[in-house]
Amino acid sequence: MTLNAFYTETGVTLQKNLSHDEIIMDGKALSGPSAQKIIRFMNQVRDQSGNHTYARIVTDNHVPIASGFASSASGFAALASAAARAYGLDCSGTALSRLARRGSGSASRSIYGGFVKWLKGTKDEDSYAVPIDPANWGIRVVVVAVNRQNKKISSRSGMKRTVETSPFYPIWVKEAEKDLISMEQAIHNHDLEMIGKIAEANALKMHATMLAASPPFTYWEEGTLTVMRRAARLREQGVPCYFTIDAGPNVKLICSVEYVDQILDDLSGFFPPKALIVAKPGPGVQFLEHHIQ
Repeated sequence: MTLNAFYTETGVTLQKNLSHDEIIMDGKALSGPSAQKIIRFMNQVRDQSGNHTYARIVTDNHVPIASGFASSASGFAALASAAARAYGLDCSGTALSRLARRGSGSASRSIYGGFVKWLKGTKDEDSYAVPIDPANWGIRVVVVAVNRQNKKISSRSGMKRTVETSPFYPIWVKEAEKDLISMEQAIHNHDLEMIGKIAEANALKMHATMLAASPPFTYWEEGTLTVMRRAARLREQGVPCYFTIDAGPNVKLICSVEYVDQILDDLSGFFPPKALIVAKPGPGVQFLEHHIQ
């Protein structure tokens, strides 16, 4: 589900006087591996367009980076869209989704708003995302920022270790495919309880694959476990909320709008106000008239 609270603004301007891409992220020149990843992506854009002019890329990321908040999804969806327009490429949803996927797989989904499904596909042409529901029926996500700092193990490194060494990984793939079918039906029915149960169980199965890797690892911290326990306690008290956890320590609680205040009241005894973020379903990519400098 695309969230309104986490987004990226990116501008791409072709400049013939540049001898390389110039990347400004959050007001500072970007270098190192992060810059190289963007440059590799821009090279693909240039190859696809036939225009090899370098660009000035200015991006403001309203998502904590490398801490389990899917910053690469937001970032590459914005970059793909801005770059496609700047280089004259197809800006339709499917084309942008395919292009964004080449920067980050999850970015293929962030092109659209609401609930979105990524089609696995068998090749570049048929691996893209499709919107499946606008999520305009009162669903909310209470995000608990347990730790905004960079993860010690990146998502890419963690996934590589899990795929190569965890005996649970092949089972996880089969389970995820089954969960996707059930989840899509639950979304179609606007069944928030079933959505929450599937998401929670799915997240636990994913993190189990990491615990079984060699060497084993986990992204969970003490605060992560606290939120998981509070979710269970809230349900005992008649407040339906369900957790999900990406590759990081931070937790997202799925709930309906009428229970948000009760959940915030409960969690405020454990976390400061700035750590609690209420997110609504967000829109897809939007082309802005102004340019960030």
